[in-house]
Amino acid sequence: MPTSTVQGSFHDDGQPTRLSVVMAVLNEADNILPVCQELAETFGADSSIEILAIDDGSTDATVKKLLEARQTLLPRLRIISHPKRLGKSAALRTGITAANGQWIATIDGDGQDDPSAILTMLERATSTQGAPPLVVGVRRKRNDRLSRRIATRFANGLRRRLLNDGCPDTGAPLKLFPRDLFLKIPQFEGVHRFLPALLGHYGAPLICIEVQHRARLHGSSKYTNFNRALVGIRDLLGVMWLQNRTHLPDHLTEH
Repeated sequence: MPTSTVQGSFHDDGQPTRLSVVMAVLNEADNILPVCQELAETFGADSSIEILAIDDGSTDATVKKLLEARQTLLPRLRIISHPKRLGKSAALRTGITAANGQWIATIDGDGQDDPSAILTMLERATSTQGAPPLVVGVRRKRNDRLSRRIATRFANGLRRRLLNDGCPDTGAPLKLFPRDLFLKIPQFEGVHRFLPALLGHYGAPLICIEVQHRARLHGSSKYTNFNRALVGIRDLLGVMWLQNRTHLPDHLTEH
């Protein structure tokens, strides 16, 4: 598969933006400030890292809290809003398209993810020889309800068997990958759960790192096990079709 050249934009001071942390949020007003506090503690002093929050049409005070976080915690926080709910994958693509970073890291806005793991993931990615990889933060111990853990285990097993993607936790929120490679793959709602298969088809090696998974700070998941299952099966069939119909050269020769 052809390799991807990782390129990024620059800050006003001429320094390249090494990493863009993209966080899709929906009705997370109660979680925004503590999550942004932790992001500030982890990344705030590094001018080569930017943080983008994409609000996917929240109906609570999420945007207000994001603005408060930018004023008090994260002066360089970039905030982008959808006019209505379009789905997590659409929010992530909005952020990744707007990002300046050479690398993209995704994180949820509910406080379950430890952002310090992103630094370990970035170090692994940048020290890897060959094609730029996809790094997945595999949740070592899920801090969710038993029914959700069972449903996730079943979904991951089915995806891994049918797509042969080699990833034990494809729905893990913490992922790190080259921006330009992500923008080559088709957009559909649910694409973030299939990145190991899709980016692997474009030549990205997979690296899995165990990460801590914490209890949600406030609120509840925006998805039920039932609707995840129905949509997931449809998307799985679509990804299998894409893999079958996407033909890429092993290498290119320019004459």
